[in-house]
Amino acid sequence: MKELLEKAKSSTLHSRLIDLRTYAVDKNRVIVEGRLTDQRFRPIYDIDGKKKEPGPIHEMVICLLVENRVPFTILDAQAEMLHFPHELCPQTLSSIKRLVGIEVKSGFGQQVRELMGGIKGCAHLTHLMMTMGQEIFAGSMTHRLREPRPLPCAVEDIKGLEYLVNSCWVWREGGPLVQRVQEVVKRQECL
Repeated sequence: MKELLEKAKSSTLHSRLIDLRTYAVDKNRVIVEGRLTDQRFRPIYDIDGKKKEPGPIHEMVICLLVENRVPFTILDAQAEMLHFPHELCPQTLSSIKRLVGIEVKSGFGQQVRELMGGIKGCAHLTHLMMTMGQEIFAGSMTHRLREPRPLPCAVEDIKGLEYLVNSCWVWREGGPLVQRVQEVVKRQECL
C-alpha cells in the first residue's frame, strides 16, 4: 500500500486539515480553537453540470472558552465560516451556542450530535466540534499541570483520572498505567 500511495500522491484530489490549539486565558480558563479546512485540488462538475474550480471548499473556526477545572465546562462558544460551498451555510453558525454550559466528559460526542448534528446544524461544524473534545481535555490538563503539585494520598483525589481510565487500551483498568498511578499513590506517606 505504501508504494501505491507514493505513486498516487501526484494526483491529490482533496485534503481535510483539522488544527486544534489551546491557549491560556488565566489560571481558571482556556480558549480552545479548532479550524477545519477542506481543499479541492481538481475541478469538479456540480449537479447542474457547472464546472467548479479547485480551491478551498470549507474553512471554519470554532472558539470555545472553557473552565479549567474538572469537569471542563464550556463557558462560551462562537464559530465563523471563512469558506463555505453554499450561501445558506452560515445560517447554521448559531448552533454552536447550544453547547454553552455542557461538560466535557464521557458522552461528549453524543451530546454534540444531539445538540447540533443533522438538521440542527452543519455536518462540518459538528465534526470539528467532536474532534475538539480531546483537545479540550489535553489542553486544559496541560494548563493545569504546568506547576508541580502535591502527590495525592488516594487514587480518588486525582482529578480527571476518571476520564483516562478505560479511555483506551493502555489506560484500561488493571493495565500498566493505572497500576503505575496506584503504585505512586501507595508510596505516599499521608497522614
